[in-house]
Amino acid sequence: MGKQPPHQSDIEAARYPPPPPPNFYIPQPRLWFSWLVPLIFLANIACFIYTMYENDCPAYLNDESCLFSEYLGRFSFQPFRENPLLGPAIRTLRLLGALEEDLVVERQEVWRFFSCMFLHAGVVHLLANMFSLLFIGIRLEKEFGFFKIGLLYVLSSFGGSLLSILHLKQNRSSTVSVGASGALFGLLGAMLSELLTNWSIYANKCAALASLLIIVGLNLAVGFLPHVDNSAHVGGFLTGYFLGFVLLMRPQYGYVNRKYIPPGYDIKRKSKYKWYQYFYLFVSLVILILGFAYCLANLYVQNSAGKFPFIQSYPR
Repeated sequence: MGKQPPHQSDIEAARYPPPPPPNFYIPQPRLWFSWLVPLIFLANIACFIYTMYENDCPAYLNDESCLFSEYLGRFSFQPFRENPLLGPAIRTLRLLGALEEDLVVERQEVWRFFSCMFLHAGVVHLLANMFSLLFIGIRLEKEFGFFKIGLLYVLSSFGGSLLSILHLKQNRSSTVSVGASGALFGLLGAMLSELLTNWSIYANKCAALASLLIIVGLNLAVGFLPHVDNSAHVGGFLTGYFLGFVLLMRPQYGYVNRKYIPPGYDIKRKSKYKWYQYFYLFVSLVILILGFAYCLANLYVQNSAGKFPFIQSYPR
Protein backbone atom coordinates (compact mmCIF):
# COMPACT_ATOMS: atom_id res chain seq x y z
CA MET A 1 0.00 0.00 0.00
CA GLY A 2 1.15 3.45 -0.79
CA LYS A 3 1.98 5.88 1.91
CA GLN A 4 -0.66 8.40 2.89
CA PRO A 5 0.36 12.04 2.64
CA PRO A 6 1.10 13.65 5.95
CA HIS A 7 -1.90 15.05 7.70
CA GLN A 8 -2.42 18.77 7.13
CA SER A 9 -4.21 20.99 9.55
CA ASP A 10 -7.16 23.00 8.48
CA ILE A 11 -5.09 26.17 8.77
CA GLU A 12 -2.35 24.75 6.55
CA ALA A 13 -4.82 23.48 3.97
CA ALA A 14 -6.86 26.64 3.79
CA ARG A 15 -6.56 28.64 0.63
CA TYR A 16 -6.22 32.28 1.41
CA PRO A 17 -7.65 34.79 -1.07
CA PRO A 18 -5.11 36.94 -2.89
CA PRO A 19 -4.31 40.29 -1.29
CA PRO A 20 -6.61 43.10 -2.37
CA PRO A 21 -5.32 45.45 -5.05
CA PRO A 22 -3.69 48.63 -3.79
CA ASN A 23 -6.09 51.41 -2.97
CA PHE A 24 -4.73 54.54 -4.57
CA TYR A 25 -5.84 57.85 -3.17
CA ILE A 26 -5.14 60.53 -5.74
CA PRO A 27 -6.21 63.96 -4.54
CA GLN A 28 -8.04 66.27 -6.89
CA PRO A 29 -5.94 69.05 -8.44
CA ARG A 30 -5.77 72.00 -6.11
CA LEU A 31 -7.34 75.20 -7.39
CA TRP A 32 -5.26 78.33 -6.96
CA PHE A 33 -6.58 81.44 -5.29
CA SER A 34 -7.08 84.07 -7.99
CA TRP A 35 -5.55 87.39 -6.97
CA LEU A 36 -3.45 88.50 -9.95
CA VAL A 37 -6.31 88.91 -12.43
CA PRO A 38 -8.41 91.01 -9.98
CA LEU A 39 -5.27 93.07 -9.32
CA ILE A 40 -4.82 93.66 -13.07
CA PHE A 41 -8.49 94.62 -13.23
CA LEU A 42 -8.08 97.20 -10.46
CA ALA A 43 -4.88 98.52 -12.05
CA ASN A 44 -6.69 99.13 -15.34
CA ILE A 45 -9.54 100.94 -13.58
CA ALA A 46 -7.09 103.09 -11.61
CA CYS A 47 -5.10 103.92 -14.76
CA PHE A 48 -8.24 105.00 -16.57
CA ILE A 49 -9.29 107.27 -13.68
CA TYR A 50 -5.80 108.80 -13.64
CA THR A 51 -5.92 109.19 -17.42
CA MET A 52 -9.16 111.16 -17.18
CA TYR A 53 -7.68 113.25 -14.35
CA GLU A 54 -4.68 114.14 -16.51
CA ASN A 55 -6.89 114.72 -19.54
CA ASP A 56 -8.84 117.55 -17.84
CA CYS A 57 -11.05 118.32 -20.83
CA PRO A 58 -12.46 121.64 -19.46
CA ALA A 59 -8.91 123.05 -19.26
CA TYR A 60 -8.55 122.76 -23.06
CA LEU A 61 -12.13 123.13 -24.25
CA ASN A 62 -15.13 125.02 -22.95
CA ASP A 63 -17.40 123.22 -20.53
CA GLU A 64 -20.19 122.91 -23.07
CA SER A 65 -17.98 120.91 -25.46
CA CYS A 66 -16.88 118.37 -22.84
CA LEU A 67 -19.33 115.55 -22.19
CA PHE A 68 -20.91 115.48 -18.71
CA SER A 69 -18.66 118.31 -17.50
CA GLU A 70 -21.42 119.52 -15.19
CA TYR A 71 -21.23 116.28 -13.20
CA LEU A 72 -17.67 115.05 -13.75
CA GLY A 73 -15.65 118.27 -13.80
CA ARG A 74 -12.08 117.61 -14.92
CA PHE A 75 -12.96 113.92 -15.37
CA SER A 76 -15.41 114.74 -18.17
CA PHE A 77 -15.02 113.12 -21.58
CA GLN A 78 -13.83 114.56 -24.87
CA PRO A 79 -16.51 115.60 -27.38
CA PHE A 80 -18.25 112.66 -29.00
CA ARG A 81 -17.00 113.62 -32.48
CA GLU A 82 -13.41 113.38 -31.19
CA ASN A 83 -13.75 110.21 -29.11
CA PRO A 84 -16.98 108.19 -29.52
CA LEU A 85 -15.82 105.70 -26.86
CA LEU A 86 -16.27 108.23 -24.01
CA GLY A 87 -12.67 108.81 -23.09
CA PRO A 88 -9.64 111.10 -23.20
CA ALA A 89 -7.87 112.91 -26.03
CA ILE A 90 -5.08 111.31 -28.04
CA ARG A 91 -2.59 113.78 -26.57
CA THR A 92 -3.25 112.36 -23.09
CA LEU A 93 -2.87 108.76 -24.20
CA ARG A 94 0.36 109.64 -25.97
CA LEU A 95 1.68 111.36 -22.85
CA LEU A 96 0.91 108.41 -20.56
CA GLY A 97 2.41 105.62 -22.67
CA ALA A 98 0.34 104.83 -25.75
CA LEU A 99 1.97 102.86 -28.53
CA GLU A 100 3.21 105.13 -31.32
CA GLU A 101 5.67 104.26 -34.07
CA ASP A 102 7.86 107.39 -33.84
CA LEU A 103 8.23 107.18 -30.08
CA VAL A 104 8.94 103.43 -29.98
CA VAL A 105 11.26 103.16 -32.99
CA GLU A 106 12.88 106.57 -33.37
CA ARG A 107 13.13 107.53 -29.69
CA GLN A 108 13.64 103.96 -28.43
CA GLU A 109 10.84 104.22 -25.83
CA VAL A 110 10.43 100.44 -25.63
CA TRP A 111 8.56 100.68 -22.32
CA ARG A 112 5.51 101.65 -24.38
CA PHE A 113 5.22 98.01 -25.50
CA PHE A 114 3.97 97.28 -21.97
CA SER A 115 2.50 100.56 -20.72
CA CYS A 116 -0.08 100.65 -23.53
CA MET A 117 -1.87 97.57 -22.15
CA PHE A 118 -2.99 99.56 -19.09
CA LEU A 119 -4.45 102.44 -21.13
CA HIS A 120 -7.90 102.50 -22.74
CA ALA A 121 -9.49 104.79 -25.27
CA GLY A 122 -12.75 105.18 -23.36
CA VAL A 123 -15.33 103.76 -21.00
CA VAL A 124 -16.80 101.48 -23.67
CA HIS A 125 -13.34 100.15 -24.51
CA LEU A 126 -12.49 99.64 -20.84
CA LEU A 127 -15.71 97.81 -19.93
CA ALA A 128 -15.48 95.43 -22.89
CA ASN A 129 -11.90 94.47 -22.05
CA MET A 130 -12.40 94.17 -18.30
CA PHE A 131 -15.46 91.96 -18.67
CA SER A 132 -13.43 89.61 -20.88
CA LEU A 133 -10.51 89.72 -18.45
CA LEU A 134 -12.60 88.63 -15.48
CA PHE A 135 -14.55 86.03 -17.46
CA ILE A 136 -11.47 84.34 -18.94
CA GLY A 137 -8.59 85.25 -16.65
CA ILE A 138 -9.96 84.18 -13.27
CA ARG A 139 -10.79 80.69 -14.54
CA LEU A 140 -7.32 80.24 -16.02
CA GLU A 141 -5.55 81.57 -12.93
CA LYS A 142 -7.47 79.18 -10.67
CA GLU A 143 -6.39 76.23 -12.80
CA PHE A 144 -2.79 77.14 -13.62
CA GLY A 145 -1.67 79.67 -11.02
CA PHE A 146 -0.65 83.31 -11.05
CA PHE A 147 2.88 82.84 -12.41
CA LYS A 148 1.93 81.05 -15.63
CA ILE A 149 -1.08 83.26 -16.33
CA GLY A 150 0.85 86.43 -15.47
CA LEU A 151 3.65 85.45 -17.84
CA LEU A 152 1.12 84.51 -20.50
CA TYR A 153 -0.69 87.84 -20.09
CA VAL A 154 2.45 89.99 -20.34
CA LEU A 155 4.04 88.13 -23.27
CA SER A 156 0.75 88.06 -25.20
CA SER A 157 0.41 91.79 -24.70
CA PHE A 158 3.97 92.24 -25.96
CA GLY A 159 3.23 90.10 -29.02
CA GLY A 160 0.13 92.16 -29.78
CA SER A 161 2.01 95.43 -29.31
CA LEU A 162 4.84 94.22 -31.52
CA LEU A 163 2.59 93.38 -34.46
CA SER A 164 0.60 96.58 -33.89
CA ILE A 165 3.70 98.79 -34.06
CA LEU A 166 4.82 96.97 -37.21
CA HIS A 167 1.48 97.89 -38.77
CA LEU A 168 1.84 101.52 -37.71
CA LYS A 169 5.33 101.58 -39.20
CA GLN A 170 4.12 100.00 -42.44
CA ASN A 171 1.40 102.60 -42.92
CA ARG A 172 3.54 105.46 -41.58
CA SER A 173 0.58 106.28 -39.38
CA SER A 174 0.74 108.94 -36.68
CA THR A 175 -2.10 107.41 -34.66
CA VAL A 176 -1.68 105.62 -31.35
CA SER A 177 -2.71 102.19 -30.13
CA VAL A 178 -3.84 101.35 -26.60
CA GLY A 179 -5.66 98.59 -24.74
CA ALA A 180 -5.37 95.16 -23.17
CA SER A 181 -6.92 93.32 -26.10
CA GLY A 182 -3.61 91.76 -27.16
CA ALA A 183 -3.26 90.15 -23.74
CA LEU A 184 -6.91 89.07 -23.69
CA PHE A 185 -6.67 87.48 -27.12
CA GLY A 186 -3.56 85.74 -25.84
CA LEU A 187 -5.63 84.17 -23.08
CA LEU A 188 -8.16 83.00 -25.69
CA GLY A 189 -5.39 81.53 -27.81
CA ALA A 190 -3.94 79.76 -24.78
CA MET A 191 -7.34 78.24 -23.99
CA LEU A 192 -7.43 76.75 -27.48
CA SER A 193 -3.91 75.29 -27.34
CA GLU A 194 -4.52 74.03 -23.79
CA LEU A 195 -7.50 72.07 -25.07
CA LEU A 196 -5.44 70.58 -27.89
CA THR A 197 -2.35 69.63 -25.89
CA ASN A 198 -4.42 68.20 -22.99
CA TRP A 199 -6.84 66.42 -25.32
CA SER A 200 -6.79 63.11 -23.41
CA ILE A 201 -8.23 64.50 -20.17
CA TYR A 202 -11.34 66.11 -21.65
CA ALA A 203 -14.62 64.21 -21.78
CA ASN A 204 -16.68 66.19 -24.31
CA LYS A 205 -13.80 67.05 -26.61
CA CYS A 206 -15.67 68.05 -29.75
CA ALA A 207 -18.22 70.16 -27.90
CA ALA A 208 -15.50 72.01 -26.00
CA LEU A 209 -13.49 72.60 -29.18
CA ALA A 210 -16.51 73.80 -31.17
CA SER A 211 -17.67 76.25 -28.50
CA LEU A 212 -14.15 77.63 -28.07
CA LEU A 213 -13.67 78.09 -31.83
CA ILE A 214 -16.96 80.01 -32.01
CA ILE A 215 -15.87 82.34 -29.19
CA VAL A 216 -12.46 82.92 -30.81
CA GLY A 217 -14.03 83.52 -34.22
CA LEU A 218 -16.53 86.06 -32.90
CA ASN A 219 -13.82 87.97 -31.03
CA LEU A 220 -11.53 88.04 -34.06
CA ALA A 221 -14.41 89.26 -36.22
CA VAL A 222 -14.70 92.32 -33.99
CA GLY A 223 -11.23 93.31 -35.19
CA PHE A 224 -12.59 94.08 -38.66
CA LEU A 225 -14.81 96.87 -37.35
CA PRO A 226 -13.67 100.46 -38.01
CA HIS A 227 -11.16 101.99 -35.56
CA VAL A 228 -10.14 98.60 -34.13
CA ASP A 229 -6.51 97.47 -34.19
CA ASN A 230 -6.82 93.93 -35.49
CA SER A 231 -3.04 93.59 -35.65
CA ALA A 232 -2.86 93.61 -31.85
CA HIS A 233 -5.62 91.00 -31.70
CA VAL A 234 -3.86 88.68 -34.14
CA GLY A 235 -0.44 89.18 -32.56
CA GLY A 236 -1.74 88.55 -29.06
CA PHE A 237 -3.77 85.53 -30.13
CA LEU A 238 -0.85 83.85 -31.92
CA THR A 239 1.52 84.55 -29.02
CA GLY A 240 -0.92 83.14 -26.48
CA TYR A 241 -1.72 80.15 -28.69
CA PHE A 242 1.89 79.01 -28.89
CA LEU A 243 2.60 79.89 -25.26
CA GLY A 244 -0.30 77.66 -24.22
CA PHE A 245 1.56 74.61 -25.53
CA VAL A 246 4.56 75.63 -23.43
CA LEU A 247 2.98 76.80 -20.17
CA LEU A 248 -0.32 74.93 -19.85
CA MET A 249 0.64 71.25 -20.26
CA ARG A 250 -1.13 68.84 -17.91
CA PRO A 251 -0.33 65.17 -17.11
CA GLN A 252 -2.13 62.72 -19.37
CA TYR A 253 -5.22 60.81 -18.27
CA GLY A 254 -4.34 57.88 -16.00
CA TYR A 255 -0.99 59.18 -14.82
CA VAL A 256 -0.27 58.40 -11.14
CA ASN A 257 2.48 60.17 -9.26
CA ARG A 258 4.86 57.75 -7.49
CA LYS A 259 4.22 59.36 -4.11
CA TYR A 260 0.60 58.18 -4.23
CA ILE A 261 1.55 54.48 -4.75
CA PRO A 262 1.58 52.47 -1.46
CA PRO A 263 4.96 51.03 -0.40
CA GLY A 264 5.68 47.53 -1.66
CA TYR A 265 3.67 47.80 -4.86
CA ASP A 266 5.42 47.90 -8.18
CA ILE A 267 2.96 48.70 -10.94
CA LYS A 268 3.35 49.88 -14.48
CA ARG A 269 2.82 53.62 -14.60
CA LYS A 270 1.99 55.82 -17.56
CA SER A 271 4.43 58.53 -18.54
CA LYS A 272 3.51 61.96 -17.26
CA TYR A 273 3.06 63.52 -20.70
CA LYS A 274 2.29 62.12 -24.12
CA TRP A 275 4.82 62.35 -26.93
CA TYR A 276 2.80 64.87 -28.89
CA GLN A 277 2.77 67.24 -25.89
CA TYR A 278 6.56 67.37 -26.00
CA PHE A 279 6.40 67.83 -29.77
CA TYR A 280 3.98 70.78 -29.46
CA LEU A 281 6.16 72.32 -26.77
CA PHE A 282 9.35 72.14 -28.86
CA VAL A 283 7.74 73.43 -32.07
CA SER A 284 5.98 76.28 -30.23
CA LEU A 285 9.19 77.41 -28.55
CA VAL A 286 10.96 77.52 -31.89
CA ILE A 287 8.11 79.47 -33.52
CA LEU A 288 7.95 81.98 -30.66
CA ILE A 289 11.69 82.64 -30.66
CA LEU A 290 11.90 82.99 -34.43
CA GLY A 291 8.72 85.08 -34.59
CA PHE A 292 9.84 87.59 -31.96
CA ALA A 293 13.31 87.78 -33.51
CA TYR A 294 11.90 88.38 -36.99
CA CYS A 295 9.49 91.11 -35.85
CA LEU A 296 12.11 92.91 -33.76
CA ALA A 297 14.58 92.74 -36.66
CA ASN A 298 11.98 94.23 -39.01
CA LEU A 299 11.25 96.95 -36.52
CA TYR A 300 14.75 98.02 -35.52
CA VAL A 301 17.22 96.54 -38.01
CA GLN A 302 15.68 97.03 -41.41
CA ASN A 303 12.67 98.56 -43.09
CA SER A 304 9.91 95.99 -43.17
CA ALA A 305 8.51 95.29 -46.63
CA GLY A 306 5.74 92.91 -45.56
CA LYS A 307 2.08 93.65 -45.86
CA PHE A 308 -0.65 93.10 -43.27
CA PRO A 309 -3.92 93.29 -45.23
CA PHE A 310 -6.03 92.02 -42.33
CA ILE A 311 -5.19 95.02 -40.16
CA GLN A 312 -7.27 98.12 -39.56
CA SER A 313 -6.24 100.50 -36.76
CA TYR A 314 -6.66 102.35 -33.50
CA PRO A 315 -7.76 101.24 -30.02
CA ARG A 316 -7.64 97.57 -29.10
